[in-house]
Amino acid sequence: MPRSRIPNTPLKPSATVLVLVDFINPMQFPGASALVDDALEAARATARLKRRLARQGATCIYANDNYGIWHSDFRALLDHCQALPGARGEIAHLLAPDDGDLTILKPLHSAFHMTPLEHLLRQMKTERLVLAGLAADMCVHLTAMDAYMRGYKVWVPSNCTAAERAPQKAAALAQMSTVLKCSVRAA
Repeated sequence: MPRSRIPNTPLKPSATVLVLVDFINPMQFPGASALVDDALEAARATARLKRRLARQGATCIYANDNYGIWHSDFRALLDHCQALPGARGEIAHLLAPDDGDLTILKPLHSAFHMTPLEHLLRQMKTERLVLAGLAADMCVHLTAMDAYMRGYKVWVPSNCTAAERAPQKAAALAQMSTVLKCSVRAA
């Protein structure tokens, strides 16, 4: 009996990469209820941005928490989130990966920490990152910090992020702009 083969599809170069941080998220943590409405608005803006960047040839990489479930996979997380009622499920439907999108699971806040993200970006010869996701004052901020330390040009579209509280989001965006030299203009 012939064994099935996994297709060997090389990564295409992508000077710009869109990284979606924790959008596929059941939002079942303390404070999540304060985040959900803003997250839905950010997801809608991000879906529009993702389509625009895809037309320009940018690759999209999803970087999501694994929630401490080490036998988890991204597809199972997506299916679970899409089955949730209300905004949580709507976000997962709006931002479901397309063919050709890449997915990684992260153990902690930054999409770089203990993930293959840096290796993927090097293989794709990436120069610019567009970071969108949840939460602006935690996982997006720490991913932006790691991207800055690695020399990437970074755009964090302010309307494509959300946080539990507006003042914390504003402070994080201000720090990303002034200290990390990120563009934070809206998409």
